Amino acid sequence: MEYKGFSFSASLLGLALFLFLLHTSYGDVTYSVLEELKRGSVVGNIAKDLGLDAKRLMYRKARLDVQGSSKRYCEINLNTGDMVIAEIIDREQLCGRRISCTLKYEMVLENPLELHNIILQVQDINDNSPLFGEDIVTFDIRESAVKGARFSVNPAHDADIGLNAVQSYTLQRNDHFILAVHTNPGSEKYGELVLDTELDREQKQEVTLILTAVDGGTPQRSGTVVIHVTVLDANDNKPVFSENVYKVSVPENAPLGSLVVTVTAIDADEGANGEVTYGFGPISEELNQLFSLDPKTGDIRIAGQMDFEDESIHELRIKAKDGSGLTSFAKIFIEITDVNDNAPVISLKSLTNPIPENVLPGREVGIINVLDKDSGGNRQVRCFIQQNVPFKLNPSIKNYYSLITTSELDREIISDYNITITATDEGSPPLSSSKTIHLSLSDVNDNPPVFEEQSYSAYVTENNKPGSSVCSVTARDPDWRQNGTVVYSLLPSDVGGVPVSSFLSINGDTGVIHTVKSFDYEQFRNFKVHVVARDNGSPPLSSNVTVSVFITDENDNSPQILYPAPAGNSLMTEMVPKAALTGSLVSKVIAVDADSGQNAWLSYHIVKSTDPGLFTIGLHSGEIRAQRDISESDSMNQNLVISVKDNGQPSLSTTCDVYLLISDNLAEVPELKDMAYEDSSKLTSYLIIALVSVSTFFLTFIILILAVRFCHSRKPRMMFDGAVAI
Repeated sequence: MEYKGFSFSASLLGLALFLFLLHTSYGDVTYSVLEELKRGSVVGNIAKDLGLDAKRLMYRKARLDVQGSSKRYCEINLNTGDMVIAEIIDREQLCGRRISCTLKYEMVLENPLELHNIILQVQDINDNSPLFGEDIVTFDIRESAVKGARFSVNPAHDADIGLNAVQSYTLQRNDHFILAVHTNPGSEKYGELVLDTELDREQKQEVTLILTAVDGGTPQRSGTVVIHVTVLDANDNKPVFSENVYKVSVPENAPLGSLVVTVTAIDADEGANGEVTYGFGPISEELNQLFSLDPKTGDIRIAGQMDFEDESIHELRIKAKDGSGLTSFAKIFIEITDVNDNAPVISLKSLTNPIPENVLPGREVGIINVLDKDSGGNRQVRCFIQQNVPFKLNPSIKNYYSLITTSELDREIISDYNITITATDEGSPPLSSSKTIHLSLSDVNDNPPVFEEQSYSAYVTENNKPGSSVCSVTARDPDWRQNGTVVYSLLPSDVGGVPVSSFLSINGDTGVIHTVKSFDYEQFRNFKVHVVARDNGSPPLSSNVTVSVFITDENDNSPQILYPAPAGNSLMTEMVPKAALTGSLVSKVIAVDADSGQNAWLSYHIVKSTDPGLFTIGLHSGEIRAQRDISESDSMNQNLVISVKDNGQPSLSTTCDVYLLISDNLAEVPELKDMAYEDSSKLTSYLIIALVSVSTFFLTFIILILAVRFCHSRKPRMMFDGAVAI
């Protein structure tokens, strides 16, 4: 038995080993995936690719074990069998510059045990831009560098590989350098600056270039670096004066030590090559006593007493020398000028003040005289008006000027002018003086009154009190005093053949319009009146405005009933069929209201009726209809008291009587003339009689019950006849 058991166990072990080797002999599954995929992205369906049943993955405890990495970038979805991204994969962080970047997984299943090798190849995407090692690359190049000189720039680094790495370089367009691109033994591209146009430090001391590295990915990425080139100096320039010839003027009374002029020479070189010193060229002893020169600053100052009468112009020759001995020369002409020590004097010879505002342009309003006691150029005087005013000065005879107007004047805008006249001589420095003239404008009646509004609207309620204010009109006149005083009046006109003065009046001083009489909206609803505003100028000016007066309605008319209307002592009676059903139209009340709007909105109400539940009336139509079917027991004579109300505040109303006769045949109707004289108060008597009849009915009940069978069909007629007889 032990031997047989041992043989059976050995057979099971061999079978399990065979199955294990069989499963592990399956081919590996390889997937290719791009880096930077989002979490949850599907790489592939492992169950499908390995021929496994996805529904049993959870039962078989399927799992992925990664080889050689502590991070689990992928995991398996046990419900679907999909291999999904668990953590974002950064190929550059995972594999660096290696061309091939793979992750190896082992898929382990239990019950029975299976093992599958899963290889994940991570593909590069262009997610890194080229970067230079420095933000700024500096070069120091002498201006004497020859054309074709080369200067290498460190290559840019791109963490991506292949086409996603740096593929080319471009250099921003400039005046001096071009770019040459090379490939080093490691297949890495780099740029080299080539001097194409020689440098000149005196023209440009610094050159800024922008070098761009571009990769070949999609989308394409790039990186830039700033190249700063400093141009070093060479002694190739001599000093250059700012001017070849200096011309200056100096007053004869200038004090000793006064600065005459500063000469300036600039050497484009730098350092000792650019240091400039100044000195006199060939010079007489006399000039050497009159002027001094500072060798460092180039300041020329007065060293002796000058005399305009001895010499009015001096000529000096100045030299400038740099540290290497290069020299240049300039000339200086010094003019000795006369001293200007008298300012001009302004005199007002005549002035028209005030002047009328309607004076025409070009009118002379004053005469000015200007005198300067100096001689020569110092005597020449310019005279002008400083501020912006409608006046100007015209030169007249010798030193005289005319003050004239240049444009139309308007006192209502500006009524006074302060005119400042300035006189300046031609001396150096020039001397000047000023004089202010006050000029006023007198008023002219040149502005008509202007109403504040183009038209006015006034609203008056009918039945107004005479003398009540309607509205106020206002007109402005910018003129002065009586020229600006406005008087109001009504322009004569008719309203329906009646003078407008019978309706309205106006206060001549204030412009307030009052009513003269009480208005009736039902007679006329609106009219227009024209108001005249006139000033007190000479001649007077005026303007008109239209005032539209609107009469608003008041609830002052009660409704008027057109139908039914009493005619003398006879009353109109409507006949109603006995067979009238619910909703049947039996009559209609027609009324009108002379008012308008909501004051004329009418409503109809039954105030009193013989039988309150028998008839109803339309609230707004006035139609009288049966509220229920008419029966034999209903009284033949029906009297309705109808009230008609309007919608005004307060509401007004009118009542009327409507007489209805329930009958199909006039033969059944008693004498109409008897009914014509019945007063509505008899309805109350009928009610009393009816009550007596009811009492009598109980007394005769025994007798009547015997006759019910024979008289049942005649009972309504007997009751009606009895009522008539009573």
